[in-house]
Amino acid sequence: MPKNEARLNRVNEELKKEISRILTFELKNSKVTGLISVTKAKITPDFKYAKIYVSILNSKSIGKTMEGLKESSGFIRSQIAKNINLRITPELTFEIDDSFEYGARIDNILKELNHKEEK
Repeated sequence: MPKNEARLNRVNEELKKEISRILTFELKNSKVTGLISVTKAKITPDFKYAKIYVSILNSKSIGKTMEGLKESSGFIRSQIAKNINLRITPELTFEIDDSFEYGARIDNILKELNHKEEK
């Protein structure tokens, strides 16, 4: 593993932890509802941009929550700048991570298939 890749992985993990903490304890945006888990952070090799993948459960509206996260990205970024020592604080983009729902859907299909075989 190249030296830079190891650093990128460390920064990704650190971003993931810090953004989770900010979303849980510091973010006060009424649009952001439900339980939000940061599933993955992926920073570009130049450290200027980071894609943050989130999974949202029990939200009133996933669209509104995503809108709220986009609006709050400046605040989240400033908190990251305070708490993580990086030369450049990356610009954040939030993406829905639907792998959890995808897995659940596959699980349901498999259960249905098993149920049909048992009959």
